[in-house]
Amino acid sequence: MSQDSPASRGQTNVPKFADAPFGAVLGTIAAMMSSFGTLCIGGLMVLVVADVLGRNFFNAPITGVSEIAARTVVAIVFLQIAAAIQQKRLTRADFLVRRMEKSSPRSVYMLEAFFALTGAAVFLLICWSSWPKLVSAWQSAEYFGVQGVFTIPTTPFRAITVFGAAIAALSALYRVLEEIRSFRSHKP
Repeated sequence: MSQDSPASRGQTNVPKFADAPFGAVLGTIAAMMSSFGTLCIGGLMVLVVADVLGRNFFNAPITGVSEIAARTVVAIVFLQIAAAIQQKRLTRADFLVRRMEKSSPRSVYMLEAFFALTGAAVFLLICWSSWPKLVSAWQSAEYFGVQGVFTIPTTPFRAITVFGAAIAALSALYRVLEEIRSFRSHKP
């Protein structure tokens, strides 16, 4: 495979700052969000194991674990989706892309650009539809759980959804520009 092929390009996570300052900053933000999401996975695993041990051996479950787990899983997705977009690791039919790459590498660039553009539209819609819920949760001090037993504010989880969707949309738009640039620079 040549150096410009889509498969070899997918190996670079963050471009050099001097080459692409916007991409590097966006990549750094996505990497930090993904790292925090990974820490959340570890914390959630510890919490679930502690709850299972407490429930089975001490007859003392941890209150609110199911509520925390339900919200945290969604937050983890939105924390890690931008990095997945930038690294081209979203679920896709790679067998199709590899076949297309053999016959027409330029068509792969356009397919990737279309895929990223569709993703940007989806994440912008998620951000747009989630914003009013974030504002409402902030203004009303919304919480989830059972009052008097266990409650936790929803605002941080809603903020992660909005921020994660916005960064994912920007990452997808950046991927579109990169694919178009690769399409133009690739010799037929």
